Amino acid sequence: MRADWGRLLTAMATPFGESGEVDLKAAKRLAAWLVDVQRNEGLVVSGTTGESPTLTPDEKLALLEAVKEEVGDRASVLFGAGTYDTAESCRLAREAEARGADGIMAVNPYYSRPGQGGLEAHFRAIADSTSRPVLLYNIQPRSAITLDTATLLRLAEVPNIAGVKEASGNLGQISEVIRDAPKDFLVYSGDDGLTLAVLALGGYGLVSVASHLVGREYREMIECFEADPARARAIHHKVEPLVRALFACPNPVPVKTLVADHLVEFSSRVRLPLVPLDQTEEARLRAAWATFQAS
Repeated sequence: MRADWGRLLTAMATPFGESGEVDLKAAKRLAAWLVDVQRNEGLVVSGTTGESPTLTPDEKLALLEAVKEEVGDRASVLFGAGTYDTAESCRLAREAEARGADGIMAVNPYYSRPGQGGLEAHFRAIADSTSRPVLLYNIQPRSAITLDTATLLRLAEVPNIAGVKEASGNLGQISEVIRDAPKDFLVYSGDDGLTLAVLALGGYGLVSVASHLVGREYREMIECFEADPARARAIHHKVEPLVRALFACPNPVPVKTLVADHLVEFSSRVRLPLVPLDQTEEARLRAAWATFQAS
């Protein structure tokens, strides 16, 4: 199944109100900002950057409905249904499809740490639970396991498993998947700093965090890469120091801090166990942002 999600997607942050509740109005404002100002072609709600481990199922689905209502047909909206519980992941995938999600993202089942057989069965069950195209999310640093190439290539043959967000950091494995997967299987970089390298290997696009702030730059980099690789490299080198600053502290604390400067009534609040930046961390982040703006 060929997915038409676009080449630049943002893993969207979740805004919280004064009492810690999900702020759906602010989520709509953020979604509009990401699509209309930052030129994102798609959004992912209830992903890691959306603090999905601390969202209730009802909050996740309410976010999906609010974002889908705001962006309509202007952008694709994917829903992070993956958890460490296969049955719950399947239920969320079904609920998201009923609410109009354009795709389902399914992360490696963290904490449980299944073997490759368990990973394959988990992802097949999620794909079987929905008719929507599924984006696998391979992120070893957060799940303590990796989706091996052989397993991923078998899953790529499942009709509605349409692609993978690769955040393993293993360029050798990413290269093998791009080379050997079906031609319509989409390989997205899930690591902002490796996007140019993944594009050079034949990757399709990027599911980004930094695109909250530099979506226009990433969109240009992706679109000009083949015709003007020198320009793409220049964009990479301009953005890369800011990307490092955004990931110097736990995501999404830094990106929410800077987004709050741009959007009216958007708060940088996070839910425990995440905490705000301290004064030193915030000063370093703002210095990196100032340097980027001046470059």
